[in-house]
Amino acid sequence: MDNRVRQLTTTALMAAVMCVLGPLSIPIGPVPVSLTNFAVYITMYVLDLKRGVVAYLVYMLAGLVGLPVFSGFTGGPGKLFGPTGGYIIGFLPMAAVIGLVFKKYRTSRIIAVLVMEAATWIPYLLGTAWLSVQAGMTFKAAFAAGVLPFILLDMIKIVISAFIGPVLRNRVSIFS
Repeated sequence: MDNRVRQLTTTALMAAVMCVLGPLSIPIGPVPVSLTNFAVYITMYVLDLKRGVVAYLVYMLAGLVGLPVFSGFTGGPGKLFGPTGGYIIGFLPMAAVIGLVFKKYRTSRIIAVLVMEAATWIPYLLGTAWLSVQAGMTFKAAFAAGVLPFILLDMIKIVISAFIGPVLRNRVSIFS
């Protein structure tokens, strides 16, 4: 198979993984626990910076046009631009930061965990500001609702990603 075809196929596959994992969520308040960030972490292990960001854009655009790929099997502009849209949009620069650092340090689990944790603060902060404005909450109240309940769960997702991400990457034959 041509290398370009394999790259396109792998990028599409990772976008599909996001579309499958993204809707799985547990509603615990204004912001649900979802597997979207976990899917992004894994995607950035499997793909390079450019294709990882493209895969996430495909996922986001699928949700924007109404496919039920966002948490709770929702989609459409109302979801993307609604109270939790800042988190969804924030995953894009998060993916880019992870991809930039993974270019050089992908093989170090410690650096990977630190980078994923630090990059996760991008959607945390953007999402909190967005939630605050959209829901008429103070920043502190939005942070308490949209970040504090997720820090430990997200750290667990990050650690799991650091262990299964390299395994998945090694299984994809287009990388050496």
